[in-house]
Amino acid sequence: MSSWWLRGTSLLGIALLWALAAWIAASPVLPSPLAVLINAWQHALSGELPYHLSTTLGRVLVSFLLAMGIGTAIGILMGRYRKLDVALDGALVLGLNLPALVTVILCYIWFGLTDVAAVLAVALNKIPTVVVTVREGARAVNTELLDVARAYRLPALRTLCKVYLPQLYPYLMAAARNGLALIWKIVLVVELLGRSNGVGFQLYSYYQFFDITAILAYTLAFATVILLIEGLVMRPLDRHLTRWRG
Repeated sequence: MSSWWLRGTSLLGIALLWALAAWIAASPVLPSPLAVLINAWQHALSGELPYHLSTTLGRVLVSFLLAMGIGTAIGILMGRYRKLDVALDGALVLGLNLPALVTVILCYIWFGLTDVAAVLAVALNKIPTVVVTVREGARAVNTELLDVARAYRLPALRTLCKVYLPQLYPYLMAAARNGLALIWKIVLVVELLGRSNGVGFQLYSYYQFFDITAILAYTLAFATVILLIEGLVMRPLDRHLTRWRG
């Protein structure tokens, strides 16, 4: 309970600083938190905000699952097999340093202005970071525990679920939580460049009209959802999966 209170106090402090800065500036360029909340409420009542928000969250979810699934599989293989790690290391470094904007543009050119291209562009940008994190986890796995499992002739599936994966959970959760923060940012760029809906598209539309209040309203709504996912899903899941560590 104290952790929630501390986090809430921190966010309240940010809101108060924002309100003070808006009051001092007294300019449409920096609307107050109250004005932004009112604007967000109006867009929510019209149905516009829920529609675009749900569209973006759908893309985030699909991209996240795709990146985590592929990245985890490759990371485990690279961490376990030295020759494969060396063979794919160059491609991994290239993927880590390739600008997201380049990937997005190429996917749109190759696959058209579709949701498939959008999701693929986001996933391709996230997969290398998942691979790096999971690979380190695979390297850190205690092989002696695996030897014990083999000595007791545990079934392969049971060994995977009870011995191998629990040692990877901290790394998987780190990749997941970092990935969520990265993916939703890239999704907004993807929507801005080539989609006709979603939060990114709306931000670009309001940018053209120089509507700062609406831009902040959509940003605040989406950030709130991400914070809720982090607090209600990711953090409790992390504690549950790593409870064995004491």
